[in-house]
Amino acid sequence: MSKPILHTTNLSIGYHQECIAQVDDLNINKGELVAIIGKNGAGKSTLLKTLSGNLSPQSGKVSINNTPVCQLSALEIAKKIAIVLTKTDFSTHLSVQELVALGRQPYTNWLGILTNRDKKKVIEALNLLDIAHKKRASCSNLSDGQLQKAMLARAIAQDTPLIILDEPTSHLDLYHKVFVLKTLRFLSKKTNKAIVFASHEIDLALQLCDKIILVHQANVKQYETHQVIESNILNQMFPSELIYFDKNSKSFKIKDAIIK
Repeated sequence: MSKPILHTTNLSIGYHQECIAQVDDLNINKGELVAIIGKNGAGKSTLLKTLSGNLSPQSGKVSINNTPVCQLSALEIAKKIAIVLTKTDFSTHLSVQELVALGRQPYTNWLGILTNRDKKKVIEALNLLDIAHKKRASCSNLSDGQLQKAMLARAIAQDTPLIILDEPTSHLDLYHKVFVLKTLRFLSKKTNKAIVFASHEIDLALQLCDKIILVHQANVKQYETHQVIESNILNQMFPSELIYFDKNSKSFKIKDAIIK
């Protein structure tokens, strides 16, 4: 088997000398879509920040393509990991094409001049996300779903083996939540990139992801999706008096949902 794109060894995560969670060794490969799930405050964002090199681990190491992230410069990390955050970190007055072109910053000179290769990568990303017809539109005029497509196109244009997303379906309606997650699955298979995202959309993640990373009770463990569905793990996440996980429908159910 080929070496994993993302690998962790004896990792513990946290802030200011305080350990939030111990991490079982993670292995994420090319073409895999992986969801990080857990209750609010469990440590999903802390894990994402540690995996992306934005937060130093309490102990252990994170490796990308077999190279420890701590040994990489910020520029080298940007060539290996594309990050898509929930909050916009750019001027919404940019056009869609200008936003997507920001993904090429790790490769341009200090003037930010795009080469023919850079321009080609931008066009390819716009076409892949089916948003080329909006390339001249201002990002301020996009719907939430269109803006998320543009952000994904920027990540694709960055041309990294790993894409990390924090709550990519936040603020979207159900249709667009499904649309974005199906797009992520399509991108992982089409581009052979590893895509990791944190999400509260557990039911959808179970239907679309190759692997699940569960953050629960100060522990982080990786599972094949079918293992999560077939086990009793998800019934341990939330108070049992309100909801339970139904294996047959692969979804959470409300207890006593019918009001008499």
